[in-house]
Amino acid sequence: MARLSLRLGRPAGRVILYGIGAYYFLFAPRAARHARVFLRRALGREPRARDRFRLLMSFATSIQDRLYLLAGRYELFDISLSGEPLLCELADSGRGALLLGSHLGSFEVLRAIGERRPDQAIAMAMYEANARNLNDTLEALTPRDRNEIIVLGRLEAMLKIRERIEQGTLVGMLADRTLGDEESLPVSFLGATARLPIGPMRAAAMFRCRTVFMAGLYRGGNRYHVVAEPLADFTDTPPAQRRAAIEAAITRFAALLERHCRADPYNWFNFYDFWGEQPDAQPRSRIGDGTDAARV
Repeated sequence: MARLSLRLGRPAGRVILYGIGAYYFLFAPRAARHARVFLRRALGREPRARDRFRLLMSFATSIQDRLYLLAGRYELFDISLSGEPLLCELADSGRGALLLGSHLGSFEVLRAIGERRPDQAIAMAMYEANARNLNDTLEALTPRDRNEIIVLGRLEAMLKIRERIEQGTLVGMLADRTLGDEESLPVSFLGATARLPIGPMRAAAMFRCRTVFMAGLYRGGNRYHVVAEPLADFTDTPPAQRRAAIEAAITRFAALLERHCRADPYNWFNFYDFWGEQPDAQPRSRIGDGTDAARV
């Protein structure tokens, strides 16, 4: 798929996506059930078949576009940016920050930020399975540039992230999924209680750095809109106040994620029971296995 997409070009490559989207629309009932729950909450009405298919096609498009972004083909896209002054301020400060994203839109499109500031180092932190998948793709694509990938779950990962932040690197990390027995915080999200991981925000507090909410929203055609909004600044947070500051930052993250999910409901690529409402729900579904392997 990667080689065909690059060889045929983006317009021709997108034709293939409709077959893939139709397959999952027809033959992934568990994922469809969970997607319907999300769309019902985000849209405020019962989702129609075209709503569910549009969500699948937005996801498929963002995955395919990731191939072009990894290959450095930024000229194929019309990318707008909201929050550029904040990112410039971070870059000029000389100290790095954590860019906290989610399964909202394309996190990969954030790499395009580096085109605006070639002197700004950007790294991505992800778990080993995701990192291995991305490295394999990078090898196949021989991309123009390769941002550093920091593999989470290893002893040296936190030390490496701290070192990069002190050097002024912006480190991207997803903050909307819990893995295994990871500590989490219950938050209000789209009218019900969900749990978000504490780890990313705890790391920011430990590193005494700033955090920024980031999302690359797909707007149809070749258009993406990147948003950057301040989350929390742990630079001068006293140790005794860190727990409260961490919980407040996670609550703000949930509120921003909810706001953007309502504004761009076809951009949140979640295909499992995020709220834990189904007794037989598993942390991954048929599509969920693919999303976690395919996403940063």
